[in-house]
Amino acid sequence: MAEPVDRPTDEPLNRWGRWNAPKYLKRGSGPHDLRLVAGSAVLGLVVAAGAVLAAGPWDSGQRKAERDRAAVLQRAGGAHHEGTGSDGPEPAPSAPAVLSALGATGGLTAPAGAGGLEEALAPLLDSPALGSVRAAVVVDAATGKQLFARGAATPMTPASTVKIATTAAALSALGPAHRIATTVRLSPDSRTLTLVGGGDPTLDKAALRSLAAGTARSLREGGTGSVRLTYDTSRYSGPALHPIGPNENIAPVSALMADEGRLDKSDRGPAPRTDDPAGDAARVFADLLGDAGVATPSAPVSGRAAAGSRTVATHLSEPLSALVERALTNSDNDIAEALARQTAIKAGEPASFAGSRRAVTARLKALGLPLAGARLADGSGLDRADKVTAGLLARLLALAAGPDHPELRPVLSGLPVAGFSGTLGDRYTATSPATGLIRAKTGTLTGVNSLAGTTVDAQGRLLAFAFLASGTTSRGEAEAALDALGAALTKGTR
Repeated sequence: MAEPVDRPTDEPLNRWGRWNAPKYLKRGSGPHDLRLVAGSAVLGLVVAAGAVLAAGPWDSGQRKAERDRAAVLQRAGGAHHEGTGSDGPEPAPSAPAVLSALGATGGLTAPAGAGGLEEALAPLLDSPALGSVRAAVVVDAATGKQLFARGAATPMTPASTVKIATTAAALSALGPAHRIATTVRLSPDSRTLTLVGGGDPTLDKAALRSLAAGTARSLREGGTGSVRLTYDTSRYSGPALHPIGPNENIAPVSALMADEGRLDKSDRGPAPRTDDPAGDAARVFADLLGDAGVATPSAPVSGRAAAGSRTVATHLSEPLSALVERALTNSDNDIAEALARQTAIKAGEPASFAGSRRAVTARLKALGLPLAGARLADGSGLDRADKVTAGLLARLLALAAGPDHPELRPVLSGLPVAGFSGTLGDRYTATSPATGLIRAKTGTLTGVNSLAGTTVDAQGRLLAFAFLASGTTSRGEAEAALDALGAALTKGTR
């Protein structure tokens, strides 16, 4: 499936399917638990793949597959265990046999450490399809050991794989249960209502209708008649327009918007966008207030809530964990920018591109990640000024898989699944041994392609990887080359 590019007119962009994966990874007692996760995941994914194929379309079949997979993990002593005894089952030895059955051809043997990976990956990295500069890092998620590296410390434009860093920083700062509030406040004289944006880009008409109904109830109880309506976007500061300019891949960044400013009723992918997301949301809210019996004689205008105003209605977004998963699966630029600004607000920084850059960088530094050469110019990856290293992305993914930061698990559960969901939904084939096993974030700008995520190798190890390429000339060929690298990790060497 296609992903947003910085020049939408260069080539057509498809829409990708939406998927909110469950949080199946929980904190265990250490590296032993991660080996259980990795080995059990192999068997679970075989079950998931079969269930998906039997159930039909991904939107319905994937949920059933994940339920089946969760059941297998529980029976196998896997990821749902809070702790695992030393005499528990060891699934890793059975993994090669499982993968042999899945591959259906030949015997598979895993690369025996760094030498095997060098032999498997080096020729693929030399593909001309990967452009003039490329970098790759592979890390064993259970041990933290770097198994393969080429250009690990080279800062490169990551495109949308930077969303891994954005979402991890937000989860670290705010926690997976955090919700973004949109409120309605009534002035002390009861004459002015203010719709106050909190930065939730997923606010929709149903949420605005609920806010209007709650507001109407409160006003009736207080005996308030008609009111003036204003809307407050002051939670964000700085320029609203992304540096790439007006674009179908992202709306103007505002603390108040409905449906991500989309004008075509879509909920993912590129779309025509309004140039006034806050005003549009306020006008919809005014109409809904009228339906609820609250008269607003004049059109809503921009303005801050008056000092002393009281809250009469509140809508909370989905938990941050769900927003992270949606941002990663669908490569949602609007959510990613919102999460960067929420991180800035938590850090006491201005909720702007500059403030978000400082806050996200500081949060990643606090996690102990290698930030030399990194520059996080935006939260979405649309800005070519973004620079990260393959080492940073791979280490961050390994950290999310480890036992010390369970708050980061949604970064993994939100990654698209090879051949099944999100921006990997039409990459890899049903016969590829990597299908269903690779979970990875894609990145695409003109001349830039990237892939970063996790997979399970033929030894049952959970591997975190990052592949970055710049100077590519064919998007399709570059993506195929990246996919081949991921598949090589999964199937090992023959």
